[in-house]
Amino acid sequence: MALSEKMLMSGEHNLQTTRTHVKALIVPFLLLLVIAFVGTFAAAKVGDVGRGWVRWGIIAVAVALALWFVVLPFLRWYLWTYTLTNRRIVEQKGVLTRTGRVIPLSRINDVSYEKNLNDRILGSGTLIIHNASDEAGLLLDDIPQIEQFHRAISDLVFEHHRNDD
Repeated sequence: MALSEKMLMSGEHNLQTTRTHVKALIVPFLLLLVIAFVGTFAAAKVGDVGRGWVRWGIIAVAVALALWFVVLPFLRWYLWTYTLTNRRIVEQKGVLTRTGRVIPLSRINDVSYEKNLNDRILGSGTLIIHNASDEAGLLLDDIPQIEQFHRAISDLVFEHHRNDD
């Protein structure tokens, strides 16, 4: 889900869009399995008690739990994106209320990344972007293919600083 055309400035184009690593969905997936198993087992165990209303109640609770603990985290993950354009980095997030943060490449002072053992195994990492403002830097957690994203941002930042001189 790249930055929409209406959000781009004239002469700007999307270079790369990413979101956090899919490992963020492991716990919701495991919860889905547990909810499905327990819900199915409980619904089968009660049978037609109360003309089936108890079973439908169990199914409704299981669906509500699945929506809350599986679908909502998936939507948060899917709709939280980081977009790199030829002029800026844009972070967008939110399901119902969308928020965003923009850092122009010309304001970036430092780009670094961190990878712990799990990140090294999965090929992800945390990207830390410091800019020239008083505000804290942008922390991009669990970015897949972190080295490639880091290299792309660093190249653009060096190019912008070289052109400014």
